[in-house]
Amino acid sequence: MSRVWTGGHSSPVLCAAVSCESAVATGAEAGELTLWSPAGSPLSSLRLSADVSGLCFSPANASLLCACHGRAVTLLDLRSLKTPLAELEDVAEDEINGVCVDESGRTLAAGDDTGAVTLVDLQLMKASGTLRTHTNICSSVAFRPRRPQSLVSAGLDMQVCLWTLPKPRPVWSVSLQDTQQEHTGQVFNPPLAHCVCVSSCGDVCVCAAEDGGLHLLRVCADGRLRERGMIPAHSQGASQAHFISFLSHPYWLASGGNDGRVALWDLSRHPLVEHSKRKRRTRRRQNTRDEDEEETTPRLCFQHAEKVNWVCPAVLEGKPSLLVTDQTNCPTVYPLEPL
Repeated sequence: MSRVWTGGHSSPVLCAAVSCESAVATGAEAGELTLWSPAGSPLSSLRLSADVSGLCFSPANASLLCACHGRAVTLLDLRSLKTPLAELEDVAEDEINGVCVDESGRTLAAGDDTGAVTLVDLQLMKASGTLRTHTNICSSVAFRPRRPQSLVSAGLDMQVCLWTLPKPRPVWSVSLQDTQQEHTGQVFNPPLAHCVCVSSCGDVCVCAAEDGGLHLLRVCADGRLRERGMIPAHSQGASQAHFISFLSHPYWLASGGNDGRVALWDLSRHPLVEHSKRKRRTRRRQNTRDEDEEETTPRLCFQHAEKVNWVCPAVLEGKPSLLVTDQTNCPTVYPLEPL
């Protein structure tokens, strides 16, 4: 049974983040930012200078919340939300769409509407570099866990890029159109990349795209691109994809789309994941069709009433959950207890 959290916003909620200590933050239009208890009660709020387009907690400091709004990034301490630690104004060249912080807690990356990725030194509290290769909006950025200085970016130019910081050129850049073209016999929207995420092992990247697909990229330990695949997950654009770190293995993935669908996928069953491929070799060939169907079928699915803005996996009051935001001013929480 889903639960709706009320009282925290008066504008559509655009994004959400959860800390390792289960603190939940949501950002909305008109600069609204709210901190919630795991039970869904609003604890504190403040108003920033523009729509809050992205939020993330520092992996190294559960009290440090980073919020992007307009061209600025504000750093907040949850213990004193009303008084920002730092306000980095005009840190990016245009409006920022998403932010992430590396595992050390030292570097923040922000992708903006020019296609640039701005790097911020969180110890010096200032911009430390800019990465340029996207020819359209950079919609999403994600650091690879267990891979220091390894960053993935995705954009509306349909490109996904892997960077090794501080080098100013990507290790590789691939077009999602190449994967899309492998799925013949279907008509797709252009695979504009909306959201990119990386498994906790650091070896699988997934990109949610406008063609409704979840585009999978398997990366070797040395950063080389090894394999590519795609799951046709949504009937309209896929807006969100996030790995879930607290379930039985690191390849559980949650997705959300413009079709209002929220789904949970077990990518360990997908042939792109190495240990799944080993299992497949032991199965009889006559089961191939059934296996392929299983690999591309969600393990859990919710039909949300609205177009999905954000999906945020969280353990709330000890229960595995998905927090979903949409065009309304109220987040919705779905339980993952069946798993």
